[in-house]
Amino acid sequence: MLIIINIIDMKTKKQIIFPKYQRMLEEVGENIKLARKRRKFTMVQVSERANINRTTLYQIEKGNPKVSLGAYFNVFRVLGLHEDFLKLAADDVFGRKLQDLELLKKKSK
Repeated sequence: MLIIINIIDMKTKKQIIFPKYQRMLEEVGENIKLARKRRKFTMVQVSERANINRTTLYQIEKGNPKVSLGAYFNVFRVLGLHEDFLKLAADDVFGRKLQDLELLKKKSK
């Protein structure tokens, strides 16, 4: 019985988003909303084409972090912005710097 409770607790763990990062999500949501309006799509049209509830689309446009990445992707797809999804984490500047430092350490040995 305890094992089942632990599994349930892990699945329902609340994600903590710091305020400055929440603002970033809200900005993404606002950009999605503007993209929808520029295309003169209604919320109903986008939600039906993305196969999500209108409430989910509303939450996406508000930048709700609880909405699945798949739902965000489907909205991007409907708006013709799916190629932008490939830009997420594409330019890992920090990771490359860490890798370069490691390579320099090996070279100097």
